[in-house]
Amino acid sequence: MSKPTIVVVGGGAGGLELVTRLGRKLGKKDKADIILVDRDTTHIWKPLLHEVATGVIDSSIDSISYQGHSAANGYRFQRGTLCGLDREARTLTLAPILDEDSNEVLPARQLHYDYLVLSIGSVSNDFGTEGVREHCHFLDSTAQAEEFRKAMLNTFLRYSSQDSNEDHPFISIGIIGAGATGVELAAELHDASRMLKSYGFSAKGREHLKVHLIEAAPKILPALPERISQAVHRELEKLGVQVHVNTRVTKVDAEAIHTADEGNIEIDLGVWSAGIKAPGFLSELGLSVERNNRIKVQPTMQSVDDSHIFAFGDCASCPQEDGTVVPPRAQAAHQQAEVLYKNLVAMMDNKPLKNFKFRDRGSLISLAHFDAVGSLMRAASARSLFIEGNLARFFYASLYRMHQRAIHGTFKTGMMVVVDGINRYLKPRMKLH
Repeated sequence: MSKPTIVVVGGGAGGLELVTRLGRKLGKKDKADIILVDRDTTHIWKPLLHEVATGVIDSSIDSISYQGHSAANGYRFQRGTLCGLDREARTLTLAPILDEDSNEVLPARQLHYDYLVLSIGSVSNDFGTEGVREHCHFLDSTAQAEEFRKAMLNTFLRYSSQDSNEDHPFISIGIIGAGATGVELAAELHDASRMLKSYGFSAKGREHLKVHLIEAAPKILPALPERISQAVHRELEKLGVQVHVNTRVTKVDAEAIHTADEGNIEIDLGVWSAGIKAPGFLSELGLSVERNNRIKVQPTMQSVDDSHIFAFGDCASCPQEDGTVVPPRAQAAHQQAEVLYKNLVAMMDNKPLKNFKFRDRGSLISLAHFDAVGSLMRAASARSLFIEGNLARFFYASLYRMHQRAIHGTFKTGMMVVVDGINRYLKPRMKLH
């Protein structure tokens, strides 16, 4: 009997943790052929993209090569973008890979699977708002974060002279959407402007920066508890961030964000971080999806249409016992990867599968080096413990270390902690090139 093939499409936080576990437990023991498919060649933890966008993290150094990681962890990597699915033949089609000049590097290919896992993540939802696609930056990928970083540096460089203070006294950046990404980016921008001036890159520092954080809901961080939202709001205002709540954006152009409530907000740069949805092509695969393109799955994370197809993370709508669905959060994908690994092994052994139950471990928000705020859920209790300051910063950093431990192991993660500590003294605190 031939060994089964498990194909995982999407190498984000959950997808990479899943193939790592499958590769180590099944691939290395030749019990299954494990394949990861992703359109990019490297991985970076998505909650860090706002740090890539401000140059705090160098994506060329801190990213993980899928090819190298696969060789060390018992799975195979195939670069490509999913563009077709034949459930009857159990094959998926990957689109051709083109170079920068649109020349074909790899032709379209087909991959056979016995079990298919979709872990494609999410993209920003602009809700069809006029001008957003043309005039706003997005932070859905490393490439987009790098584009924003270059645009930010060019903007500061353009107004770097002392003479520009009279004609253009402030650099104005508008962030639409005050979820975790928008809030953390707002704080990082103030830190970045301070460093740009200290390195002599620009004559403009924090005192010349206006960051507008715009949210349609009555509060920032609308999905998080009121106490966290209020604490973060206060800290942002202390930094100088101008917070606009109950403010609906109607249009964006090259010079301003137009709102229905506060008129026009002039900007040099615009960022859209309001709302997410699953990629549109998921609705074209013949699987049942919700209006936001999330694939409908059973509590076992199997598609409601096909028991051999699984989906998890931001691209899946997984029901819970209380009638809600699993929230699109990194900690949810981390938990799902662990349960899905066990379910795949159980299915191969013709054993019953377990339902996934999300356990909220709390929420943490980092405000660059200025502060951190959040809550930790107490074991076997719905009550949470509010934390801030150094303790919150420690737990926030530990989330990334947990992800590193899942994909690298304890020893390598420990070595990375040491190297990162050394690099804080050896490297500039900001990528300036």
